[in-house]
Amino acid sequence: MSQQVQTPLFSSRNRITDIKNLAFLIARDCCEDGDMEQILSRQEASEAVQDAGWRFLLGTLRTSVPVGSSARAIGLAADAVAACGDDADRHLRVDARPDRVVFTLQSLEHAAVTTRDVELALLISATADRSGFLTEPEIGTGAPRSVQMLEIAIDALDIAGIRPFWKAVLGYTDEAGATGPEDPLVDPFGQDPAIWFQQMDRARPQRNRIHFDICVPHDEASRRIETALAAGGRLVSATRAPAFWVLADLEGNEVCVTTWQGRDG
Repeated sequence: MSQQVQTPLFSSRNRITDIKNLAFLIARDCCEDGDMEQILSRQEASEAVQDAGWRFLLGTLRTSVPVGSSARAIGLAADAVAACGDDADRHLRVDARPDRVVFTLQSLEHAAVTTRDVELALLISATADRSGFLTEPEIGTGAPRSVQMLEIAIDALDIAGIRPFWKAVLGYTDEAGATGPEDPLVDPFGQDPAIWFQQMDRARPQRNRIHFDICVPHDEASRRIETALAAGGRLVSATRAPAFWVLADLEGNEVCVTTWQGRDG
């Protein structure tokens, strides 16, 4: 993809026009490259939508829109689906609740963020703006939390041996393009956390074998970690930061706070 966002493109005075202009530029560059839908790197995806209030999380684009009522939530969700047209079924997931609507974009065919997902994100932002709403990651806004995604990691000596059990007991399925005996498992309805397996080289009975991975926006990670440490946690490791930090509670139960950064290249 030849076009990259280098500076903030959205003005407070004319945000709708700015969003439309960026969507046009991305669509034009895709056509010039001879491919209408290209898979983007983590950094490309993040930079393309960050100023429109979206964040890249675990191979998806996600944003939240505070609305204040179920009627407004359903109305905005319907408008967003209409804006996406036929691509809504192939890219868009919507969680509409009385207080907010959460939009998630990912190409179901590629199980990744593509140039089309970026275009749809900008269309949804413009649609929300026209209705008087704002797409935002809810970082530092007073919201209970920012947009985020949860994964569950299971340590195993024999991943291929235990994976079928977890697939069956959870009613999960393979992710698109990832059907190997050690690949992650996902909820076919996209509601519950994905499961991934971490290879162990030896049994470690004193270490918890299942832990949570909390994927947060890259610009939310430091605040989330500080809050967790102030609540009695401790930092176990930051050697892989900013990809992830390992934290633990007072009894040693571990959790990873993760971002997209530090993973490409």
